[in-house]
Amino acid sequence: MASIRQNKIAELIRREIGIILQKNSRTLCMGAMVTPTVVRVSPDLGVARVYVSIFAGPEPQKVLQSLKDGTGKLRYQLSQVIKNQLRKTPELIFYLDDSLDYAENIDRLLSD
Repeated sequence: MASIRQNKIAELIRREIGIILQKNSRTLCMGAMVTPTVVRVSPDLGVARVYVSIFAGPEPQKVLQSLKDGTGKLRYQLSQVIKNQLRKTPELIFYLDDSLDYAENIDRLLSD
């Protein structure tokens, strides 16, 4: 169970990564619309698992790989924004969030 501090840091990271991805969508996201949906931070605040939804672009796996390749640049930009809130910027690990596809599949199955 996450503490209040973990939840606040996770929300801060989610919001700021969303802004950074919006500004750099052409280079980091290959032109796709990428939205961070959930961020889970480890108890020591050293690792942040970022779940992203990918829309309207190339194959989601390619965009995810592009994000993973640009993690260093993204982490640096994030550190410049949150340097007053955190001493150390957490390591970013990106995962594909397929919860919307799952919900759509459930709706389709229920309507049949």
